[in-house]
This record gives sequence, C-alpha cells and structure tokens, in this order.
Amino acid sequence: MSLWEATLRGRLARLEQEGRLRSLVPVARAVDPVLERDGRSLINFSSNNYLGLANHPELMEAARKGVQRGAGATASRLIVGHDEETERLEQEIAAFKGTEAALVFGSGYMANVGVLSALLQRGDAVFSDKWNHASIVDGIRLSGATLFRYRHQDMDHLEAQLRQAEKKGIRRKLIVTDTVFSMDGDVARLHDLVALKERYDAALMVDEAHGGGVFGSSGEGAAHHMGLADQVDLHMGTFSKAFGVVGAYVAGNRTWISYLVNTCRSFIYTTALPPVVIEMIRTSLRLVREAGDRRTALRQKAARFRNRLKMSGLNIGPSETQIVPLIVGDVHATVKLSQSLMESGVLAVPIRPPTVPEGTARLRFSLMATHTDEHLETAIAAIERAVRTGGVTIYD
Repeated sequence: MSLWEATLRGRLARLEQEGRLRSLVPVARAVDPVLERDGRSLINFSSNNYLGLANHPELMEAARKGVQRGAGATASRLIVGHDEETERLEQEIAAFKGTEAALVFGSGYMANVGVLSALLQRGDAVFSDKWNHASIVDGIRLSGATLFRYRHQDMDHLEAQLRQAEKKGIRRKLIVTDTVFSMDGDVARLHDLVALKERYDAALMVDEAHGGGVFGSSGEGAAHHMGLADQVDLHMGTFSKAFGVVGAYVAGNRTWISYLVNTCRSFIYTTALPPVVIEMIRTSLRLVREAGDRRTALRQKAARFRNRLKMSGLNIGPSETQIVPLIVGDVHATVKLSQSLMESGVLAVPIRPPTVPEGTARLRFSLMATHTDEHLETAIAAIERAVRTGGVTIYD
C-alpha cells in the first residue's frame, strides 16, 4: 500500500469514528416535496427549492427552447463572446436588483470566491460575520487582505474591529455578510451594517443566496425587503435555490462590474453557462417575480413549523425564516435522530462540524412552498416521537 493510500484510508477511518463520514446517495424526484431514496418515499426537508419552482413546466419548456441554440457555450465569454440571451439576462438582473449592471457566474461558490479575491488586495481590510458561507471564507483567504471575523450578528464587535482597522491606517474596508444564514436561518442586521458602513466609510457586499426569491415584494432579496438595496455596494445571489435552476450573479454599479469582468479569475477562466441554462434562468426570473402567492405560503408554513417545534420545547436556534435547524449538539445523536426520522418517512440530513461549530450538530429542515399541511404534520409528529423514544436530549 502506498503512503498516500494509507494516509487517506487513515483519515477516512478517523472521520467514520467521529461520526463525520459522508457519502453520496442517489435519489429520484429531488425537486418534489416527496423524493425517492433507497426505494423509499421520504418527505423532502433537505432541498433549497424553497418556492417549488425546480420542476415548473415553464422551466422544462425553456430548456427545450434553449437547447436549440446549442448544448454548450464552447469557451469563456472573453474568448468567444457570449450568447445574446446572456446579455439580455444580465440586463434583466440589473433591472430586478435596481443596479446599473450585473454579471452571471456558474455557481454561488465561483461568484464569492472570484469576486472577493478580485476586489480585495493586500493592505485592504475585510469584515466577515463568523457564520458566513464557506465560499465567502475561501474568497477572503485567497485575497491576501487582512481579515476581521466578527462574532455572529455582534455589531459592537464589528464596530470595535472597524476602529481597530482605522487605527492601523487601513483605508479600503469591505463588510461582507449573508443576508439569510444558511445553517441557523436568521437574518442579518442589515440596518446596523449599513449604519456602520457609512460611519466608517466602508463598502458593503451581501450574499442573497437564501434570501433571493424569498424576501422582497418580487423576490429581490432581504436588502430590498428592508428598503436598503441602494445602500449595498454589491449584491450577490444564486439561481440554484428559490429560483430552481443553477448559476449565480453579482449586481452593482458599472465600475464594479467592469472591474470584475477584467480581474475575476473564476469568471475569466471558466466556460460560460450554456444557452439552455441561460434560457431557464430568464424564465425563472420571471416566475420568481410572479410568485407572490408562493412566498406567502412559504412564510406561513415556515412560521407554523417553527412555532410547533418551539411549543414542543425543542431548540431551533435563532431561526426566523424557511431554514429551521433542530440543534442537537452531539454528532452521533444527530445522526441517530436523522436515521430515526427516515424510518418515519422524513428526510432531514444531519449537519455536522466543520459545516457548523463543534457541539452544535443539527438537523436542518428546509421548508418549501409546495409542502402540504400533511407533510408538516407528519414531520412534526415524527420529530416529537423520535425525541421522546430515542433518548436524545435536545430541549431548549
């Protein structure tokens, strides 16, 4: 056995011993509220298809139409140019977000890693909420900027760090935050962040991956919902969650977007999204704008689910959105609880460190507008039964 083979086997064995070994599982009908896994039907609480658009017939028709223009984009946009529909899409995104310009990316990870590593340079300071998504963390690591990682939602800590940066003579400062935090389901304190940004002459970038489509009168995101969109310097969002497709965007003024076109490595050195995906995103953008009833249904179902778990004395953390964690703590107990729910026909996968901090392993429930009342009641009853009979202590 080679040294590498022995090393990797040892690392995998350690992950398994710690209850952190993950594996890939094939499923069918993942776009539906009920999916098929290992030959069983499971109510799907692990999807980010918040508005239930991923299987919308108009998206299927858009795919059929888009593929007529070719299966692939053939090269990066700065080499071969781009499909004319891509230009129309970026104009539509800019109008949707109320910005001068927008730029499409292949995924949210590529957008955050590329944008942050392009904007920030050595000598700059970046202020990042401790629970921001891994793509933000990785983009900052690549940038060489000085990182100030403030305690989750702690504005006093952030302001102290801003003062510290000023004392060091750092002029360019960027605050970056998720608007909806993906593991806790709470919403960023954007009013406070805007006030601090203006007080300390910083810039503000928001990640609307889990807020886009869900918040705002037309699904623009949490910043629009709070009336703060114009105070945000750069909006980032994805099309892979509430929009039901794939891809991502950044939107801002022309100078920022032009700079990214010229410097963002994950944009420059990547083959463009194919016409079929662009066509589907354009259609999903329209569907999201028209999805007021679905947003209302999602809010009502999420509130009902949260309230019922709270009434049962369970720990759902600070959740105030469609993302509802059930915080267990112990990794092995979390895995056991997830397996118990699967036996009752409910899929809620365990989220373990390093995705979440040590001691906060959890089940993460993602609500969908297309869940029925029966789906919710079945899940709530299964959770209460699994906790009662499983010997798992997770009460708040």
